[in-house]
Amino acid sequence: MLAVFVLLLAGCAHPPATPESPYRAPWTGRLALQVEETASQSFSASFELSGSAQQGQFVLFNPLGNTLARIQWNASHAEITTGQNTRESESLDALLRDVLGTDIPVAALFNWLEGTHVDAVGWQVDLSAISAGRLVAQRHTPTPQATLRIILTR
Repeated sequence: MLAVFVLLLAGCAHPPATPESPYRAPWTGRLALQVEETASQSFSASFELSGSAQQGQFVLFNPLGNTLARIQWNASHAEITTGQNTRESESLDALLRDVLGTDIPVAALFNWLEGTHVDAVGWQVDLSAISAGRLVAQRHTPTPQATLRIILTR
């Protein structure tokens, strides 16, 4: 379930790159997500992300390079495939909410990856190292608290 969250986090809109960030879609790198619940959960994987909030693809890989999950979406449909299983929804936001049980700031994430600070309700982002391909976002509300770390590669 946490793997699905990470996949879906990456699927949002992306504006033109700013001078602050040399990285442009498609993005590749590593991500780590930690959710602070009664029993803390964490997940990390390599990823490839392309597209926008309207249409795109997010693929997660294990350390050996095998595909863990693939999320694809357009304006009216989203699906996640893990192994032989596929789960569908009417939108990326709805799919994420269904799989993760919480909302993710998908639109904000693409802006953050481009080096543009935008507000996302309950989230605080640190873009001070985005020129080096690093960002950290923390959700304080609603609970559970969560921390997302992304390291981009070329």
